[in-house]
Amino acid sequence: MPAHDFRSPRLYVDHPLGPGARVTLDAAQSHYLADVLRRKPGDQLMVFNGRDGEWRAVFEPAGKRGAVLALEEQTRAQDRASDLHYLFAPLKRARLDYTVQKAVEMGAARLQPVITRYTQVERVNTDRMRANAIEAAEQCSILTLPEIDEPTTLDRALTALEPARTLVFCDEDAPVADPLAALAPLRGRESVPLAVLIGPEGGFAPEERALLLARSDTVRLALGPRILRADTAAVAALALVQATLGDWAHRQA
Repeated sequence: MPAHDFRSPRLYVDHPLGPGARVTLDAAQSHYLADVLRRKPGDQLMVFNGRDGEWRAVFEPAGKRGAVLALEEQTRAQDRASDLHYLFAPLKRARLDYTVQKAVEMGAARLQPVITRYTQVERVNTDRMRANAIEAAEQCSILTLPEIDEPTTLDRALTALEPARTLVFCDEDAPVADPLAALAPLRGRESVPLAVLIGPEGGFAPEERALLLARSDTVRLALGPRILRADTAAVAALALVQATLGDWAHRQA
């Protein structure tokens, strides 16, 4: 039997899930299932809440515009997110949406907007970030939603990181041009708590780079011979870190 059901719709619900539970949907979710997806009474779908695993449920219209989900059985137990934090200088709306969705797909467990000297966007809609995180989780069979923090300054973000957390920050001036070579000394360290930092497209100011380099257990990561847009750099850096140090490298067969 396949590990994931990709044919049934998946829906996030902020409601306790368990045997025999009945989940009353809000108007927006009822409309989505009945009018957009054209679900009919008795149709099945998968639901999750980020805490109680994934469940198979039956769609039941209720009243004129409402709907209820009747839970039948758990299909997957709740998993644990990889211990990966993603710190980033905020981007404009569409590119921020993309970055949040890709970070969730790549396994980020915490999203932290960071205001730097050259950050061009300082107002961040964290409710919209959460909506994008939920959408990515629904579409990609992810069970655990990331924590989403309010924007903070770079110095405060670094202070909040645990000393044992390895910080990888992308820096076009990194002395080691090969990103795999830069990460190689960290290989073999099982369950390393990780953080990836992507700065703004203007790069880090000299004093910010000095602050980052003063922190212990910090790695500068170059991303090849081309300058990447911040949203592209995010995907590239997260893929490199997950493949060499994170849950891609330590995945059990």
